[in-house]
Amino acid sequence: MVEVICDTSFLIHLATKRIKNISTFETEIGSLQFLLPDVVANELENLSKNEKKKHDVLSAIDYSQKLKKIPISGKFADKALIDYVKQHGGIIGTMDKELKDMIKKNGGSVISFSNDRIVLES
Repeated sequence: MVEVICDTSFLIHLATKRIKNISTFETEIGSLQFLLPDVVANELENLSKNEKKKHDVLSAIDYSQKLKKIPISGKFADKALIDYVKQHGGIIGTMDKELKDMIKKNGGSVISFSNDRIVLES
């Protein structure tokens, strides 16, 4: 089981887009388990008040109900995820370019989406 810690942008994408290659991707690297950090759940709650993003965010909140929750907390999701990777390593799912670079600099791996396909970056 490959655990992927989701950030907010990744989770919204996962919940609202059809991912074309998830089964072949899982064949290559193993079965994926998406994890929901507390800090991301809190960020989604706050974003749900934004009228422009509300629909997608509510889809992500609904989708996240079936994910395993993990105790990563903090005021800012990006900083909390970087701190976690520094200490524990791991794979973070994100669409955020700056966060991707920081995760890789700190020894983590990144899963993201490109053209509705899931990709592993290292």
